Amino acid sequence: MPSITFIAHDETIRQIETESGTSLMQAAVNQGIDGIIGDCGGACACATCHCYIDATWAGRLPAPQAGERAMLDCVIDPTEHSRLACQVKVTDELDGMVVRLPAAQY
Repeated sequence: MPSITFIAHDETIRQIETESGTSLMQAAVNQGIDGIIGDCGGACACATCHCYIDATWAGRLPAPQAGERAMLDCVIDPTEHSRLACQVKVTDELDGMVVRLPAAQY
């Protein structure tokens, strides 16, 4: 199972393991990661799962699709590494990925 490290805005670190094929949002919600809410259930309609993919991992992900890009225009403090966790599928290749959580999500 891939391991994902979440780093909160206050630098609190939490590492989880999840099944490949699970969305990053669902993995975070299932494991009680603060800062990832997922109000829309993964429909890319709310941006309550906004996160920052660590720069060393961002290039390993497929580019965001138009719907995700539109939702990212609505988030507070977006960066070039902003993603909606509901749109990121965890794969074995992402084992060890680091995800930072914005202060605005708390």
